[in-house]
Amino acid sequence: MSMETRTTRSPISPHGQAGELSKPQSAPPGRRAWIALSMLIVVYVLNFLSRQLPGILAKPIQDSLHLSDGQLGRIGGLYFALFYCCISIPVGWFADKTNRSKVLAVACAIWSAATMCCGGAANFLQFAIAYMTVGFGEAGGVPPSYSIISDYFPPGRRGRALGLYNIGPPIGSALGIAFGASIAAAFSWRYAFVVLGSVGLFAVIGILVFVPEPRRGGLDCIADQAPSSKTGFRQTLTMFISRPSLMLVALGSGATQFVTYGLLNFAVLFLMREKGMTLKQIAVYYALVVAIGMTGSMLAAGRAIDYFTRRSKQAFALVPAASLTLALPFYLAFVWAPSWRLALLFLTGTMFLNYFYLTAAVTLVQEEVRPDQRVMSGALLLLIMNLIGLGLGPTFIGAASDFFRASHPHHSLQIALYLLASFYVVAVLLFLALARVLRNESRPVGETIQ
Repeated sequence: MSMETRTTRSPISPHGQAGELSKPQSAPPGRRAWIALSMLIVVYVLNFLSRQLPGILAKPIQDSLHLSDGQLGRIGGLYFALFYCCISIPVGWFADKTNRSKVLAVACAIWSAATMCCGGAANFLQFAIAYMTVGFGEAGGVPPSYSIISDYFPPGRRGRALGLYNIGPPIGSALGIAFGASIAAAFSWRYAFVVLGSVGLFAVIGILVFVPEPRRGGLDCIADQAPSSKTGFRQTLTMFISRPSLMLVALGSGATQFVTYGLLNFAVLFLMREKGMTLKQIAVYYALVVAIGMTGSMLAAGRAIDYFTRRSKQAFALVPAASLTLALPFYLAFVWAPSWRLALLFLTGTMFLNYFYLTAAVTLVQEEVRPDQRVMSGALLLLIMNLIGLGLGPTFIGAASDFFRASHPHHSLQIALYLLASFYVVAVLLFLALARVLRNESRPVGETIQ
């Protein structure tokens, strides 16, 4: 196997931890690792594409089903997140005990079929149920993928690998915008859900063929693989919530996602309603903004995390804190901009700076827990940050827009988006608190708790 490692063994201490020489001397990831990563990226693209379609096609869906901003916010926020987050925990526990690739394949089939069902919805209730089922399926997508990647790529290379994996959301969003808006403009928003959902069914075969289950912990140090305490659901949950670093990175990520999901779910509606863009313009120009801004952010974040964490563990917190601080003025300028062209210019900067947190958070959690706790820990990370961000961000924006509609009928959504700025401050403060915790920790990057 191309990713095999050679390990220099040293006596294991009485406490069960290997000596310093027990860390594997990893060869560069081989072709099989990169093929698996590529397939996982494709699946993540389809995952996020399905998730973002209601936000991308908000205006025609709203007009067809007669939905309010608040109803749109609850569908894309609270309702989706409740299914997505709650199901991710048992799925994470199950995937930690069984074949992660097969779990991912089943999940992909469920969310793809549910996406197609969204296209047949005739009212608010039917659309909400179909979209919640999308969340049910997507719960089995990301946590197993994080763990699979961590067993294909060794410590020191995971930041780049997970950064590449995290280009799935921007590519998925960009393709969803380009194809979804184009199909909706030419035919109907319903066709967009059916056509794009059907593509995911073919990806199931690709997962089974190109992503064979890797050996758990095969690229980690002997100490990581040595049996210690039980690793059941309760033990992993207790470990996660008792570690200040893990809880702070989850809360900081949640505050960040409050902004990012609130923005993503209403950006198209805002650009069309208050900036005067058309669906055809959205399909081209907004798609480019998302592709350039978000993809650039994920790629830069992976390299930055690998580079700076070699020098200081605090980089897991300081990199996202710095990027969010720089993003705030770009975000305010986007909401203020008098024309859609200027708004898109500022939005590109906003999106580039908004997503450094994701690679930092995922890499920190995967490095800090044992191999047999990675899927469950990844699911707990997603549970906390998605309940806060995905669940409450869009819901808050929709409710705030409905609230201000009576007094500011033409700019209610703009006022709601201005309110998001305060959550940038909350996120930065949480990441600075995380930096303080990491500074006080004596363990080097990659060493796990026993």
